[in-house]
Amino acid sequence: MTQKIKILHLIKSLGRGGAEKLIPETALVHDQSRFEFHCLYFYRQKENIIDELERAGIQVHLIPSGNLGLFFQVSKVKKFILENGFQIIHAHLPWAGILARAVGRQVDIPIVYTEHNTWDRYNKVSYWGNRLTFKKQDVAIAVSNEVALSMQLNSIWDPYKRGEKPKIQVVQNGVNTEVFKSIKKQVVSSKTIEDREKGLGIEELGIEVNKEKEVAIPKPISVRDLKSKLKIPKEAKVIGKVAVFRSQKRLWLWVELALRILEKRQDVHFLLVGDGEWRGRLEKQIYSSGKAKNFHLVGVQKEVVPYLNIMDIYLSSSEFEGLPIAMLEAMACEIPVVATRAGGIGEVIQHGVQGYLSGIDDWEELEEYCLKILNDNKLQSSLGKAARSQVERNFSMKRMVGDLEKIYLQVLDKG
Repeated sequence: MTQKIKILHLIKSLGRGGAEKLIPETALVHDQSRFEFHCLYFYRQKENIIDELERAGIQVHLIPSGNLGLFFQVSKVKKFILENGFQIIHAHLPWAGILARAVGRQVDIPIVYTEHNTWDRYNKVSYWGNRLTFKKQDVAIAVSNEVALSMQLNSIWDPYKRGEKPKIQVVQNGVNTEVFKSIKKQVVSSKTIEDREKGLGIEELGIEVNKEKEVAIPKPISVRDLKSKLKIPKEAKVIGKVAVFRSQKRLWLWVELALRILEKRQDVHFLLVGDGEWRGRLEKQIYSSGKAKNFHLVGVQKEVVPYLNIMDIYLSSSEFEGLPIAMLEAMACEIPVVATRAGGIGEVIQHGVQGYLSGIDDWEELEEYCLKILNDNKLQSSLGKAARSQVERNFSMKRMVGDLEKIYLQVLDKG
């Protein structure tokens, strides 16, 4: 039997951000007869995805540390890598990238680094630490063309010389379209059932399995039932978003857009899935408006497919992004997108085809686009179908994983 290639994902924490969630999602699609995945993280968080990683077949390890403490973990990480015989380090985001490059000086194995954001959005310590060590890896992966451009522009003052290592490759984020789909009239194959049992738990999706006949039987939980549970009227339109409540998401503008839409359509409800440092301020903004009954902040949800499926529009007011996974997941569920043209969003959404876009500073235009979709069911349906088609063609998890596996094999050949 051929020995598996052992890959160590290195990341600072395991919260529910897009970068973190990609690790188990990709593992479920990887050929695990060829690759063995581990994940080493450093910062504990209350809401984490450790269980999802383990269900995806990833072995999870912790070396407790804060940001600055990572600089003192080099010897521990080096020892851990050598003892376990890892063949590739795959680091995510600046702090893990800096640490991986420091360790890489002492262990002779390839380093792959994935950048999930444009560099101008990092704080000074992250930015300069990332930039000054950036040449000490074998391949840098950008999740969008805009992220790749930001890396290239920040290398102008320190250009690569002939024969130097790093090559920047764009591997756009992907979505498992067998998992993320409309469940209003969902037919699930036995392979999908096996994947969900192994990975994310189909029971939470609202589907139960008849193993004798290998079919999926809808459980009582449905889009209608979820609306009822949230006290959203059956026929009400829902605008939503899945996010970590960080400042980059500009959710105070999201709420402001919601309040403007409610002035014209009082029947619309607004759904936020997630949590974070901005929650208290958002709740204050919502309650002071007197429209709290139209807002639903449901917190972090391990299984977001049912929540996506009660949305009629996915609305994003972000100031910056890499290539948002949650948006792609919504598109796979046939939800049209209305968003600012932040980061890689403009590489996915064609204005008027899968949704509508505004400039980052022109976020007020998003109100008009939402109302346009809300008032035209045929338009909503056509945009949603085009959104799903775009993900299937260009942003599937299968395509993304295929690109990653090629990179893994290439860096090993060079080694």
